[in-house]
Amino acid sequence: MSATANVKIDYYELLMVSKTASDQELKTAYRKLAMQYHPDRNPDNPEAEEKFKACSEAYQVLSDPEKRAAYDRYGHAAFNGSSSGGGNPFQGGGFGGNAQDLGDIFGDLFGEMFNMGGQRQGSRVQRGRDLRYDLTIEFEEAVFGKEREINIRRAETCTDCRGTGAAKGKQPTTCPQCKGAGQMRFQQGFFSVARTCTQCNGTGTIITDPCKTCSGQTTVQKEHSILVKIPGGVEQDTRIRYQGEGESGKFGGPAGDLYVVLNVKPHSFFERDGDDLHCVMPISFPQATLGTEVKIETLHGPETIKVPEGTQSGREFKLRGKGVPHLNEHGKGDLIVEIRVATPTKLTKTQRDLMKQLEETMTVENEPQSRSIFSKVKDMFS
Repeated sequence: MSATANVKIDYYELLMVSKTASDQELKTAYRKLAMQYHPDRNPDNPEAEEKFKACSEAYQVLSDPEKRAAYDRYGHAAFNGSSSGGGNPFQGGGFGGNAQDLGDIFGDLFGEMFNMGGQRQGSRVQRGRDLRYDLTIEFEEAVFGKEREINIRRAETCTDCRGTGAAKGKQPTTCPQCKGAGQMRFQQGFFSVARTCTQCNGTGTIITDPCKTCSGQTTVQKEHSILVKIPGGVEQDTRIRYQGEGESGKFGGPAGDLYVVLNVKPHSFFERDGDDLHCVMPISFPQATLGTEVKIETLHGPETIKVPEGTQSGREFKLRGKGVPHLNEHGKGDLIVEIRVATPTKLTKTQRDLMKQLEETMTVENEPQSRSIFSKVKDMFS
């Protein structure tokens, strides 16, 4: 029921709080109800608007210590002129002493829609846009780091008009519609609603004689070179931020930032897992059987791996510190080398005869066994 009707609902009941509710409890309760019943969220709903007004009136009274004390003592009669407890809570300029408190609430709820604290929202100052540059680098460049020069096109402050947008010797004029405020103010119920001025787009000024170089835009497109320093250990999609290297701001606003996003090419031999590297090293059946030494070219130079006799396909050897440097830290990851026993697909007559002779000396029962195949193979060669 409306707070302006003949019979008013108790303010505490309206806000659904107890009579001992703290200031924070009142504020929280009012915020929730204001979000629920605000006219902008309930267009063409007079009941919601009345509920919204009633809750606003209740919070206005209960959030003021003096008015709350008067209400607790005299009820609604404290504000209808029939008691000395106090005057109408909406006399003398709307929200009285708690306008800022209500402004804080609605500033949180609806951003720049409500201008209740007296601060002008329109402003000429605009921060420049952030830019993104996708840079493709080699696998080794990601591992060891690299310096790369890139060229970007970005909006920079026009030097002819010095960012004003007006022709030389001219200055922007105050917007006649909003009188330089950048906003148009409207009255909506109990609230003063501010909206961006449509004539100046919130800048508060208009340019009647635009700069010929930038056509009144205050910025021009220029190409700019930047040296990108890629640290060792970066990964795919790493973002490197260069503060202030984005587009120039307008009307004295700060420049945006540049984000260089790295795309790392895959390696033909190594695969990366965090700071560890993985690779596969094929060896022959005789090498796996008799043992051998194999040389491998790591990213840090050649290394030798001693493969013991009887090595099975899939066994891994770890070369510590031969992986990727830890980003912004000391140390490196490891290189994991997986041994794969290569089965020949083509044999000469001599090789085939030798394999037949070997087969005759190494018989294996081709029947399912309860023991694992690894145990069988181990016994076969023992």
